[in-house]
Amino acid sequence: MTEPTTARRAVPAAERTHSGPDIWCEDLVRIHVTEGIEVQALQGLSLTVDPGEVVAVIGASGSGKSTLLNILSGLDKPTGGRARVAGQDLGTMNRRQRIDFRRHTVGFVFQQTSRNLLPFLTAEENVALPMVIANRKDRRARAHELLDLLEVGGVAGRRPSEMSGGQQQRVAIATALANSPAVLLADEPTGELDEENSAAVLDIMRAAAAELGTTVLIVTHDPTVSDHVARTVQIRDGRTSTEVLRRTVHDADGTERQIAEEYSVIDRNGRLQLPATHVEDLGLHDRVRVTRESGHVGVWPNEQAARRGAADDEEARR
Repeated sequence: MTEPTTARRAVPAAERTHSGPDIWCEDLVRIHVTEGIEVQALQGLSLTVDPGEVVAVIGASGSGKSTLLNILSGLDKPTGGRARVAGQDLGTMNRRQRIDFRRHTVGFVFQQTSRNLLPFLTAEENVALPMVIANRKDRRARAHELLDLLEVGGVAGRRPSEMSGGQQQRVAIATALANSPAVLLADEPTGELDEENSAAVLDIMRAAAAELGTTVLIVTHDPTVSDHVARTVQIRDGRTSTEVLRRTVHDADGTERQIAEEYSVIDRNGRLQLPATHVEDLGLHDRVRVTRESGHVGVWPNEQAARRGAADDEEARR
């Protein structure tokens, strides 16, 4: 496995058309109404991704991952809250601006290869197609440049049916990068691949992003994706709950080792979600006692609830 690193934009700052993060969400809410029933997919989600970062967003089915991705790609609108991608306010765009946004500002990679590539076009033609729509002139050279960057230059003349699954996803990533988007959004990009191909695709995606200066957000339910990025964001119940940051340190003898540190995410109202394992292992339920210590806050189990739980367990054993 290649060591995760935090990429930085390869393009000069003067060429950027905005300042600040490439992805910024504050208190996002999305409510779906089906047959009179309201389902709250996002419940005040906040997220910031800086230029050049490669971030994985992980969560169980129904946690709000896909809803977040649909909003960031301009395919859906939030019910409440605010979101900006590459400096563009997603809440104020009209229909034409959204089309232009999806053509030039964001690239998208789906899990299903059938949704990424047209089966009757070659790899080169698939990569060139977004540039045709955007009226870009250097299509053939750009297509070959991206295919070489994704290490699939040898399949330029093949159709998807003549490629392996890993090759198809690499071509799909090249296609998504064709118009030099500021942000690449990937929805379960390795969901149809085996472990070896998944690792290869993730590593080459990260390398390509570093080379091109593209910000990448990968949405997945697969926790092993975390091993290939420097930052992982966990979504639970429609909001960000924890983050894991990875960094490489050097010991005194020069040995490299990787450190992963888990953080709980606190919103502007002071709310946070404790990691589920901590809640279960320490018996944190009903209510907890919070104390202010020197330089930190302590969270203590409710002793009355703990005693009540122990009594219930004793009764069950009789």
